Formats: sequence, structure tokens, C-alpha cells
Amino acid sequence: MLEDHKRTGAYYNACVQNRAQFAGKVVLDVGTGSGILAIFAAKAGAKKVYAVEATSMAQQAKALIQAQGLQDTIEVIQGVIESVELPQKVDIIISEWMGYFLLRESMLDSVLLARDKFLRPGGALYPSHAKMYMAPIRTNASYHRSSELDNAMEGWKEFTGDMKEYYDVDLTVLTDTYKKEQADYYLQTSAWCDVNPGQLMGPPVCFKEYDLLTVTVDEIKAPLKACFNMKFNAEGDAEAFVGFFDVTFAGSTENPADCPVVLTTAPDATGATHWGQQCFFLCPPVTGVSQSDVLECDFEMVRRTDNHRLMAVQLKHTLVSGGGGVRGQQRVDKFNIE
Repeated sequence: MLEDHKRTGAYYNACVQNRAQFAGKVVLDVGTGSGILAIFAAKAGAKKVYAVEATSMAQQAKALIQAQGLQDTIEVIQGVIESVELPQKVDIIISEWMGYFLLRESMLDSVLLARDKFLRPGGALYPSHAKMYMAPIRTNASYHRSSELDNAMEGWKEFTGDMKEYYDVDLTVLTDTYKKEQADYYLQTSAWCDVNPGQLMGPPVCFKEYDLLTVTVDEIKAPLKACFNMKFNAEGDAEAFVGFFDVTFAGSTENPADCPVVLTTAPDATGATHWGQQCFFLCPPVTGVSQSDVLECDFEMVRRTDNHRLMAVQLKHTLVSGGGGVRGQQRVDKFNIE
């Protein structure tokens, strides 16, 4: 992640270009990792930085911070934010909590808990706002994934035949289970992608916004539901949806950033951030799309019951012509974000 200059550069700029907001302030870095964000805050003029890290990486952060000569400003605390105690309230909370498609990993829970526990009234979060987007795209990957499923089932057929011939063991009773497992992986699991802007078949739609100073943990844990329309400006087959996010470092109303900074994970011809984008492959594709057509979408994303750090997405969508006539039946696609 340190090598991701779009990510690291955005945090650096958010701190050093807003020195007036950091000067003399007390800062909390939630999930400090290597300590790099705590270092940026200290270099921007913070008088005290508490760098909290749950893992043994805290020891590496201490070494790195000492090598910069910042050990008197930055205090590394190894522990989970839920049980850590600080001797004072803080003016700024900085954290790199974002996961794939923004919410995978569920680390935002800890940041909001830290906000409620430690942030002074009028304090700021860096980043302060987040947005989620979706757009239809062209991609051959959908056909490849269908082909890979077919190949997996052909391999299974050969394997079960060999087991019967050589060992007289019939495994075909497991075929339906195996097929479901493979179909879930190839057809209903989203994937990290580096999408080129030229693949977009319509402008991205912002379907969810968060003000991190006011959103609650209960709101984050609840199902994310949104209704929105994706408009096409290209013809052909929509073979996938691409999802991504951006975050903004704008400070707070009482302490606004002089130079707001935006970190985006949108498709970029120069290459993706380490988050990339999430592609939700459509098998089969939405075919025969015309310019000005619209996909009317009903989106829901929930935490997985088997692992709350992972997500399950359901997207109901209907293709409607630019003139308003329905061009296809509503379909429902379901995906897992692993």
C-alpha cells in the first residue's frame, strides 16, 4: 500500500497542504500500520499523535517513527481501539480504513467508535466524506468466467470418470454440490479489476454518500439499500457493472480544510490504486443496449452472515428505453465480495 502513490500521496497532501488545521492539534491515527499517516500528521505540525495498532506491526511503526526523530511527538499504542484509553480527547482522527468497494473489511466500525469515544466537539475526520459509484462496462471477462465454469465442470466429469474406472468409487453424488460451488465462484463472486475508462458504457452513478462525522455505526451495519438509474451513452452488450469509491479530506465545519483533497478509485487510464475496482460480472450480459437506454436498479448490500468483513450484493435491474418503454424483464443478480 505504501507503493500506491495515489493513496499515499492523497494522505500526504491532505496533511501537509492543511498545516493550519494540524498545527498544534492532537491527532489519533486508527490502525496506524507502518505509522506513515501518524508521521504525516506530525510533519504537518501536530503537537501530539496517538498511533493505535492492534497487531505486532506496532513495533515496526515504533522503529520507523524513531528513525524519523518523531518519537517525542508520536506515541504508538498496541491494542484494539475498542479497549484503548487515551489521556485526552483529540482534534483530528486520521485513518485509512477503506476496503474493496469501500465497506469490505468493516474497519469503519472502529473509526466511528473512536470518533464517538475520543473526538472533541468540532473535531474533524480525515477523510471526512465518502461516496460509492457504479457504472455499466464492456469486458470480455464475463465470457471468460463462463468458459472457466464450463472447463471446471469438464474437468470434474473426467475426474469422476477416472475415480470410477480406477478405484470403483462413484463421486457423481457430489456433482450438484461441486457445480454450485464453482458457479458461485465464477458467476457470483465479484473480482478486483483495473478498468480502463474506455470500457465505460455510461457515466458512473453516485448511489451512496457518507458524512463520516455524523453517520452512525448502526447505519453502517444496516443493509445498504439504494434505487438509481444507470444511463447508457454507448451501444452493445453490458457485460458487467463496475463499482468504486472516493473519499474526500475536507475537515469539519469548525475546522475546514484549506485545501480539500479527493482520493478516487475510479477507472483511470494511468492505472488503478491498490483497491482497483470491483467488477460484478453479468452472465448472461445485458444485450442489445442502445444509447440513451436506462437500467433501473434496486441495489442492496449486506454483511455476510458467515463473515461480517465480507459483503453480499443483490442488484435487481430492468432495461428501459430512452423513451420510457420497458425493453426487458426485471432480472436479479447476486454477488459475493470476497
